[in-house]
Amino acid sequence: MVNAVYPGTFDPITYGHIDLVKRATKIFDNVVVAVASSSGKQPLFTMQERVTLARNVFSDYSNVSVVGFDNLLVDFTKDHNASVILRGLRAVSDFEYEFQLAGMNRNLAPDIETIFLTTAEQYAYLSSTLVKEVARLGGNITKFVPEQVIAEIKQKLG
Repeated sequence: MVNAVYPGTFDPITYGHIDLVKRATKIFDNVVVAVASSSGKQPLFTMQERVTLARNVFSDYSNVSVVGFDNLLVDFTKDHNASVILRGLRAVSDFEYEFQLAGMNRNLAPDIETIFLTTAEQYAYLSSTLVKEVARLGGNITKFVPEQVIAEIKQKLG
């Protein structure tokens, strides 16, 4: 069995994230959506709220689990018996940072591979940061996130 960990902040989870996970379920036996605490980013949602939102989104997928984490990603990956870290690439600008992360992770844990999936073209521009900004300014975010996420964003932003 090949298990993959898909780490991220997911603040909030978007259709781009969801698309990547759905595609990954066809490649890997199990996919762990690893929700990073990311306290340095000052997320809109707490880690537990982000975990709950992602669990709701993926509740129909038997081979997807959602877990929060605040330790080293390679340690988390080993703890979940995964041999792959899955990362999404939206644009060339993502590659440099992701390449650096993959190199560090390979140095720390040579037995764990990083695999990149390119984002579906309709989501190439989409980021959680942009979704939050559009929502803060009163814009329509229905094309970017599921309904249950919209409701939680509206509640958070008032």
